[in-house]
Amino acid sequence: MIKLLKKTLFVLSLFWGLQLFAQTIEVCSNCDVTSLQDAINTAVAGDTILVKKGTYKEYNIVVDKPLTIKGENFPVIDGEDQGEIIRVVSDNVTIDGLFIINVGTSYTSDHAAIRVVRSENFLIQNVVLEKLFFGIYIEKSNNGRIYHNKVIGDAQDEYNSGNGIQLWYSKNIVVEKNIVQKVRDGIYLEFSDHIIINDNVSTDNLRYGLHFMFSNDDLYTNNTFENNGAGVAVMFSKRIKMLNNTFKKNWGTAAFGLLLKEINDAEIKDNVFEENTVAINIEGSNRVMYSGNDFISNGYAIKVLGACYTNTFEKNNFLYNSFDVSYHSKINDNIFRHNYWSSYTGYDLDKDGIGDVPYRPVKLFSYIVNKTPETIILMRSLFIDIIDFSEKVSPVFTPDNLLDMTPQIKRYND
Repeated sequence: MIKLLKKTLFVLSLFWGLQLFAQTIEVCSNCDVTSLQDAINTAVAGDTILVKKGTYKEYNIVVDKPLTIKGENFPVIDGEDQGEIIRVVSDNVTIDGLFIINVGTSYTSDHAAIRVVRSENFLIQNVVLEKLFFGIYIEKSNNGRIYHNKVIGDAQDEYNSGNGIQLWYSKNIVVEKNIVQKVRDGIYLEFSDHIIINDNVSTDNLRYGLHFMFSNDDLYTNNTFENNGAGVAVMFSKRIKMLNNTFKKNWGTAAFGLLLKEINDAEIKDNVFEENTVAINIEGSNRVMYSGNDFISNGYAIKVLGACYTNTFEKNNFLYNSFDVSYHSKINDNIFRHNYWSSYTGYDLDKDGIGDVPYRPVKLFSYIVNKTPETIILMRSLFIDIIDFSEKVSPVFTPDNLLDMTPQIKRYND
């Protein structure tokens, strides 16, 4: 105990010593130090570098000691398309209030406006990034925060564009209140656990608003993913929570609001899926709870491709979708209960708020369209109404046990 106390006091004395002797180094065209890299070279651990308003043409800047780099009135760091602009290789670094432009494009190196490599306790905030390849790239780094940044790309094609915010082999990071637009993937995670992604807006990206693979125990809350090439893709991950997000206007022949592939033990709750080609596209995902979600005016609300077991769909609103549920199998091992279906035509004689007749959400026509997409032109015809009614009376092609036995008469939140 005495040894631990002495060690703690020693560490604290070092910290207080750094704070006591820390200084602020100013960077400007008329200052003693005129470049950011020179200021970093001059500084000692714990210093603050204050970059005055102006344009600084620099790239391959390396931050190799604990520093705070703060911009005054958003000074421009212009990489002149030469390569990476800022690389952080030290713990305890803060980058705040810079305007970074013109990241070099490379097909062998993922040049980024800001890259953090094998570092701890970093903070990137209030940064504006434009004319970029990759925006903020976190590599094998932990315990950081990416807060209140704006990442605006000009991506035209997937092959020569990068991602807005990328985390690779990283843990315990908060990505919050960022705006990401017009890049390949707005936010991308791979092998990154215990990540919180909260209150971000990811729109108009070429591919996904959010894309992650092999990342477990992550939390996504209050984000907006709108008008992206294919919405959000979540793959090969466990124990994911997606709460209070909005997935909107992700349209296209292969587009969806949310793609789930090989996802287990997850929770998807209180989200809004509105005007997507497919709201949720599911494959190989098990033990997922879907509750409190609004599915509004989508082509397909739920599209189940196969190998999906023991999932629960409970207390959701299905409102004016072309197809509420599409199934590729006759076998059903999922539970549908207490949902509101706008196309439900049953009755409630005992006035308990629950329909007296079970609702069968899978239409035969959805099965036909899956097999032969061209038949979608028949959607509003009387013939389709007749075959759907026939299948509902005596299921042959659709799962006969896929029923909501307790359909709600009134939508939730009315």
